[in-house]
Amino acid sequence: MRSFAYHQPTEIVFGCGKLAEVGHLVARYGRRCLVVSVPSDGFMQPLLGRVDALLAEAGVEVAHFDGVVPNPTTEVVTAGADIAKQFGADVVLGLGGGSSMDTAKAVAVEATHPGTAWDYLFFKTPPTERTLPIIAVTTTSGTGSQVTQVAVMTHTETKTKSAIYNSLVFPRVALVDPELVRTLPAHITASTGFDVFCHAFESYLHVGASPYTDLLALEAIRLVAENLPAAVDEGNNMKVREAMAWADTLAGLCIAAAGVTLPHGIGMTISGQCPQVMHGESLAVTYPEFTRYTYPYAIRQFATMGRIFDPALKAVSEEEAARRSCEALDVFLKRIGMWLSLKGLGASKAEVVEIADHSQVLPDYKNNPRIATRDEIYEMLEKSYERK
Repeated sequence: MRSFAYHQPTEIVFGCGKLAEVGHLVARYGRRCLVVSVPSDGFMQPLLGRVDALLAEAGVEVAHFDGVVPNPTTEVVTAGADIAKQFGADVVLGLGGGSSMDTAKAVAVEATHPGTAWDYLFFKTPPTERTLPIIAVTTTSGTGSQVTQVAVMTHTETKTKSAIYNSLVFPRVALVDPELVRTLPAHITASTGFDVFCHAFESYLHVGASPYTDLLALEAIRLVAENLPAAVDEGNNMKVREAMAWADTLAGLCIAAAGVTLPHGIGMTISGQCPQVMHGESLAVTYPEFTRYTYPYAIRQFATMGRIFDPALKAVSEEEAARRSCEALDVFLKRIGMWLSLKGLGASKAEVVEIADHSQVLPDYKNNPRIATRDEIYEMLEKSYERK
């Protein structure tokens, strides 16, 4: 058995109706809470009202920063940090999907440190114990950010997407209430749900995988294969919503301990260059090429994945199951409406070159079973540009 270490400090509070506990959970860590979210109109308005009332009942004062955008930028983080400092926040609550939770983590750093959150990326100066405690309440089933030590943001001027990676930004509590995901639109359900699969599968492929993360990853993959199509079709089906919320949490635990590989490095660059592209879309668009590029170097893992998506592959050899796993995943992407092209997502040919040029800035590609060159990444992107 491989030797490994596993650390997970986040308390997980999981289940329908668990939002009711948010007040006393936050009150453990502070009495002046900055709530970080997307704009407080539409679906977010009643949810913010509920959270405000629950925090008030627990004796917690609240300020809001509702300026989060998809693929949050350093400017967004600074705006939130300024409010946190003016309010004197002693705890930060990220309410929403990965963008809101990641922004909350970065705000917790910037509000208590010199400079900006960008100064504390994984390869720069680490944040200190002054980092504010973070509570994460997720309203999607996709990013796993509620249980990770990662805060992703984009530097607008350079179109670079990178991350703080430090144990101090692990949320103290992850509150996962599947009822909050009930109204998530079908395409966002599909996009975030495919991200769950990617987290689980890439941690399973990762050079730092362990018996512990393998266990979690395979269960997450199974849950996605069995439940994501129904979640896309039947948003009010709480059985599948619960399954996807649990898969998301498991996959987040995987990447917190192991990590991601080549597709995430490329996907982060795509979203940095083309901020209109959702993270799950940036992964789905290159996965058909990624699987065919990688499977000969990870026969066991691809065969296992393929047999989850297509049980008929249990009757064929490992090598055949691995090869046909690529086709099984293609079928799944089409089933959930995620058979995408870079052209269809609004990327130009010039941006494809820029994406290839910057896809090795993040070290994720080094964790893949087969390490890609810049030219090989460009070839994958070229094949992803137009797709039938």
